[in-house]
Amino acid sequence: MAEGFLKSFDSHFEVLSAGTLPTKKVNPYAIKVMQEAGIDISQHHPKCVDEFLHLEFDYVITVCDEAKESCPVFTGKVNHLLHKGFPDPAKAKCNVDKKLELFRKVRDEINSNFYSFYLKIK
Repeated sequence: MAEGFLKSFDSHFEVLSAGTLPTKKVNPYAIKVMQEAGIDISQHHPKCVDEFLHLEFDYVITVCDEAKESCPVFTGKVNHLLHKGFPDPAKAKCNVDKKLELFRKVRDEINSNFYSFYLKIK
């Protein structure tokens, strides 16, 4: 979701998104709630962070609560390493309506937090 929002803020941004334990497909709840916000992430593909460890980045931003502790060391040059933790709504054990509610809450928090970040760096 963070990748989708950052790309929507500025088409000149090069944004790469990856996880420590990527799933095979983007979560359908994430796709649905992002479509509600006018952003299509249905063609995104989960990637493993290991393929990016050697690259150079202006910013590396971890977003999951656990990612800060489990994020590997980047061997490429990283100018800024930030952590913006959000709960992972995919881990919630609940019915569809509650799950969508949780995804919407996290979506809105990501949007607000990353838009503030964008305004500071643009």
